[in-house]
Amino acid sequence: MGLDDDAREYHRQEPPGKIAIETTKPTNTQRDLSLAYSPGVAAPCRDIAADPESVFEYTAKGNLVAVVSNGSAVLGLGDIGAGASKPVMEGKGVLFKRFADIDVFDIELDIDSVDPFCEAVKAMEPTFGGINLEDIKAPECFKIEERLREEMAVPVFHDDQHGTAIISGAALMNAVDISDKDLSELEIVFSGAGASAIATARFYVSLGARKENITMCDSSGIITEERVEAGEVNEYKSQFATPVEGGDLADAMAGADVFVGLSVGGIVSQEMVRSMGDDPIIFAMANPDPEITYEDAKEARDDTVIMATGRSDYPNMVNNVLGFPFLFRGALDVRATEINEEMKAAAAEALADLARKDVPDAVVKAYGDEPLQFGPEYVIPKPLDPRVLFEVAPRVAEAAMESGSARTEIDLEKYRERLEARLGKSREMMRVVLNKAKSDPKRIALAEGTDEKMIRAAYQLSEQGIAEPVLLGDADTISQTAAELGLSFRPEVVDPDDRDVSGYGDRLYELRKRKGITKREADDLVKRDTNYLGSVMVETGDVDAMLTGLTHHYPSALRPPLQIVGSAADTDTVAGVYMLTFKNRVIFCADTTVNQDPDAETLAEVTRHTADLARRFNVEPRAAMLSYSNFGSVDNEGTRKPRDAVDILQSDDAVDFPVDGEMQADTAVVDDILNGTYEFSQLDEAANVLVFPNLEAGNIGYKLLQRLGGAEAIGPMLVGMDEPVHVLQRGDEVKDIVNLASVAVVDAQE
Repeated sequence: MGLDDDAREYHRQEPPGKIAIETTKPTNTQRDLSLAYSPGVAAPCRDIAADPESVFEYTAKGNLVAVVSNGSAVLGLGDIGAGASKPVMEGKGVLFKRFADIDVFDIELDIDSVDPFCEAVKAMEPTFGGINLEDIKAPECFKIEERLREEMAVPVFHDDQHGTAIISGAALMNAVDISDKDLSELEIVFSGAGASAIATARFYVSLGARKENITMCDSSGIITEERVEAGEVNEYKSQFATPVEGGDLADAMAGADVFVGLSVGGIVSQEMVRSMGDDPIIFAMANPDPEITYEDAKEARDDTVIMATGRSDYPNMVNNVLGFPFLFRGALDVRATEINEEMKAAAAEALADLARKDVPDAVVKAYGDEPLQFGPEYVIPKPLDPRVLFEVAPRVAEAAMESGSARTEIDLEKYRERLEARLGKSREMMRVVLNKAKSDPKRIALAEGTDEKMIRAAYQLSEQGIAEPVLLGDADTISQTAAELGLSFRPEVVDPDDRDVSGYGDRLYELRKRKGITKREADDLVKRDTNYLGSVMVETGDVDAMLTGLTHHYPSALRPPLQIVGSAADTDTVAGVYMLTFKNRVIFCADTTVNQDPDAETLAEVTRHTADLARRFNVEPRAAMLSYSNFGSVDNEGTRKPRDAVDILQSDDAVDFPVDGEMQADTAVVDDILNGTYEFSQLDEAANVLVFPNLEAGNIGYKLLQRLGGAEAIGPMLVGMDEPVHVLQRGDEVKDIVNLASVAVVDAQE
């Protein structure tokens, strides 16, 4: 099947369409229903009647946007009517939810005239916290938006106008910087004079471009004052009329610095590109085919061409999804009365700033593992970059508060944390640790210091104030890699070839001389193996913690810290723990990486360590010893082992958390089974610490939960070490390194 047939099948799958309504409160009992509807619902109704602002506290209005269209100008399809536009509007709702967790009702109005359309939208103001106008033809769209913005007390935004303006504005700011030009001096040519083009031109002026330097062309050529006087153009186009005698697009582009295409594909030739000024900026944004292809524009000249299009298969995609979800997110969260110019500019500036930062590995992989680094091929972030939410929305909210649009004030730092929590429980949990780490950063050795990921992680750790990274390895390689990545920082580096590390060799010899290591071997190990060097640095206190394992087999990376740092004084047990975060719960899984066949005493120790770890994440532990047996239903050596571990823990007065078992996995995590079939259990709620009977079960179990259960995994976190050391898994991403480093810092604080 082709794309069209695939799309049809996609949309008609049960249930048809792309959006649905779900309840947000319990509805399991008669009392729940009495609270949700009659008679309980009367109480919030009376409160809202007395205080209209309380509607934001009691209802979904503060997170509900209407996507409103009459289907008169659907992108690529034209005037197809209200009903036919519904799949597009539902799709818009999907984007709102996916990228900013905003709920949407799509509203298709079979109304063409301005007045009745506005009256219909105005009548819905009690329901919605914001209005997103979509796919309405010009010039009616201008009139509708202007009127609704004046007459409604909630944000009204016409994405077709302002979305492209904001995203391309961000790209323009960075393109100007890269090309070392002055925005106020740029000669800018527009191809297209519709709603999007006019709004974009206005926005560029608000960013610093000069109106007199903008030349706008429609299908009849340059919009001139002569054409305005002749009545050939409407009042909106006339804003950008120029005093020239006339001409076509080719005439306009000669000598221009910037081309902005919002018209039709294939109308710009290579000769027209060659006629432009030095190092031109070309935004060919017609869809699906740009005014000139990326390849043709690049091949037309020998100097630097900064090119953006509306296509995902070329660099610098101008995609409105970078704008409207986050604009509305910020506006809704401060209960803004409008989306004003200050808020739009804040969004563009936030996007421009984000493009200058190091790009997460997950984003790079999503776009084919192509390098993404600030420069001509990367002037705006990618739509799938999760950081856009908590970079743009806070800036929009701040601008709303400063400009007087906001009806409520918020703490921006706490707001960023709430936004991160919207993206998943793992971010919420890690924020606890990150904040603790930032309160007292520690020195942390990154053993594989020449690895690109380690260098990028070091940059983030330093920039965010999480830790003081110390990179181990060749100093020249580290410096060169950092420069190639565009990372402007000077990390501390310990290069065994440039630094006297003989003292670390002496210490290693003292620790291992009766374990088969000679003095020469010890000196050689600290010079050639940074895992040994880093481990000794931790043991001597020259650094507070260490990370390794990114490029090593896990057992070989674990061996040096176990030999040198060893386990804590009160235990012989070290274990690997993964924290799995689901939508509404957190589970700690142990042991997943270290102990192959632990005995009862080891299982008990692993449980103690894991409970301590859970508390570092502000989680009160409830531990379950897992087996294929429930409380003695099977009696053999394998089931007795976790049962004996429970006895050890329950008889220890120092254990101040509930623990029980042995029990099956579903028993451990299902409240109804625990409180029904096994009401005698010491766990009155589902367990959040799962202790597996052996390494095979632990490793298999956490990976099944992660992949099939849709959990995010943080780890493996080593517990029971004398000093903080964590061993990464090969293939871990930069965010995993930063997360484990943060855990290590918190460990070192205690």
